[in-house]
Amino acid sequence: MIRDMWTGERVRDPELVDAYAAVEDLASWSPWMPLADAVPVAPREPGVYLLRDPADQVVVHVGMAGERAGAGRAQGLHGRLADHVGGSGAVGGFDEAALDRALADATWLAQQLRRLREQGPRRARRWAADAVRHLSPEVSWAVRPERADAAFLETEVLLVLRPLGLWSR
Repeated sequence: MIRDMWTGERVRDPELVDAYAAVEDLASWSPWMPLADAVPVAPREPGVYLLRDPADQVVVHVGMAGERAGAGRAQGLHGRLADHVGGSGAVGGFDEAALDRALADATWLAQQLRRLREQGPRRARRWAADAVRHLSPEVSWAVRPERADAAFLETEVLLVLRPLGLWSR
């Protein structure tokens, strides 16, 4: 049952537990898995995905993927999750929020500066990809038949979760 996976042992706040139960009832969600492991198995259909912090199991981001084209075929959720792993969203959304948090982590920043001294400068998207990898979010998704259906589900989920605090501005 997804509800047990969402609330687990770490989510104790009754408001979060109720909100996650409401979100669970909106769609059929995949089991949670590490984002990096999810990309190869993510569906190429449109859908909505949730990212959570594995440390406290709190959902920190809600995103939507439509019929993304790439390599001549639809990319859907697979393409959007791959973008996060690759740091393509370094200046917005979840990737920017992950980079903001990583830049506030002195240990992570020291590692990045050591790499800079040893290997030279890197693109901002690589720093964002490193930040996402450092945070190692977990992902769950719900496939929708069309982009419009995914957009509607995303709106419904955001209505429930946004008041409880998500990372993206």
